[in-house]
Amino acid sequence: MALGDEIRSDLNKMVGNPWSIRNGYVVPSTSDVGLYDNDAVKLNAVYLYADLLGSTKLARNFTPQTAGKVIRASLRTASTIIQKHNGKIRSYDGDRVMGIFIGDRKEDKAVEAAMKIKYAMEEMVKPTLYRKLPTLETGGFIPRMCVGIASGEAFIARAGVRGSNDLVSIGRAPNVAAKLSDIRERPANHTYITEQVYDDLGYDANYSGTKNMWERHHADVGGERMTIYRSNYRWKV
Repeated sequence: MALGDEIRSDLNKMVGNPWSIRNGYVVPSTSDVGLYDNDAVKLNAVYLYADLLGSTKLARNFTPQTAGKVIRASLRTASTIIQKHNGKIRSYDGDRVMGIFIGDRKEDKAVEAAMKIKYAMEEMVKPTLYRKLPTLETGGFIPRMCVGIASGEAFIARAGVRGSNDLVSIGRAPNVAAKLSDIRERPANHTYITEQVYDDLGYDANYSGTKNMWERHHADVGGERMTIYRSNYRWKV
């Protein structure tokens, strides 16, 4: 089949055929979702994106070997914490990782993971990198991650071609979480959550002792003015 005919055939199937959507009670793996039959799994979930700050400066000012070690160390640390809190990792995008949380206390688990990522980056990743790669410190690079968290209904589909495909999450929650992880402020707050996530938090994810760890804030998120909550608190690992 000629290339043009192959593309037209695929487009007619993907766009013309209806979705086959089923409710999901676990986060699906790639093999659980069909590639060619518009198969999709609907989830009520919390999405967490952890994004390495300053990666442009990192790539510009340091060797690829040094930059690679920073990115690997950061993503491995964040991923380990996400998994330990029952989050399912379904996407890496350069210097960013996405985790999906479902079930009871999903908002609390995501927030605890975010605050532990902040702690681990400051107290474990940074000292190790500075000790092993001293040019990072002398060059003024500070290893940090910004985390965005949003909740809601999304559906998971499979995109790509045979031999080169992956799951994609479609919906407001993953989109907003990704945008929140892109926020850059001075002084930095490293965890950002939607109002819906905040309203569903339990006491321990909301308060440190009797002090509320969250500050109500308004921000432009993907072109939309939203009420969000931000925090600079961390949770010891």
